Amino acid sequence: MEELVDKDLEIPPIKYEYLDHTADVQLHAWGDTMKEAFEQCAMAMFGYMTDLIRVEVAQVHHVEAEGHDLESLLFHFLDELLFMFSAEPCIVAKKVKITEFDEQDLKIKATAYGEEFTIGKHTQGAEVKAITYSAMQIYDRPQVERPEVFVIVDI
Repeated sequence: MEELVDKDLEIPPIKYEYLDHTADVQLHAWGDTMKEAFEQCAMAMFGYMTDLIRVEVAQVHHVEAEGHDLESLLFHFLDELLFMFSAEPCIVAKKVKITEFDEQDLKIKATAYGEEFTIGKHTQGAEVKAITYSAMQIYDRPQVERPEVFVIVDI
């Protein structure tokens, strides 16, 4: 297992919110960079599934994703993290850090810091069944506003 260092334990400020959507939930996340907006969207998804205050950083997991455009890259990134949560053992992340964000070749490498989801220790929020492309929006207008993403997840 990989050794944790102090910077791995620093949890970034919350830059996401939940927007009502019929039978689903829309994640709205933002950041100073597109990379941070993607990281925050991942945290919004985990935060919707459980109270992240109760999650400890005890394990490190790596995920990779590729896409043919930014929307498919975001979709596959979240889908890989959702698989990490859904597979045995079910890993919930308290922090997701993108270590490589290649906007030219549309590839992501990321590290998820968290632990195995345990009923009793962790609260059960809504189960995220799937990531969708429905109404997905990615705005990268650094000269005007912060980068932000909108993703609807099936619950």
